[in-house]
Amino acid sequence: MFGLSELAIILIVVITVLAAKKLPELARSAGKSARILKAEARAAREEEAGTAPAPRVVQGEIVPPGSGTTPPAARASDAPDPR
Repeated sequence: MFGLSELAIILIVVITVLAAKKLPELARSAGKSARILKAEARAAREEEAGTAPAPRVVQGEIVPPGSGTTPPAARASDAPDPR
């Protein structure tokens, strides 16, 4: 009756019709994932070849757990100011 290719096409059409609102979001996240994967693969190749740039050291603040304080850099920029 139906072959595998016909069933695949019907499935794609049904998914497209039912999930039309989510498709742009899914495509966007798939693109981000592909860019991240490509960057990680490039970094791994450079590391194997020994041409990777030296790692950057970023100075930070150490806050002991349970101190109840949040360093200024860790606060969300859109959070209301507690003053």
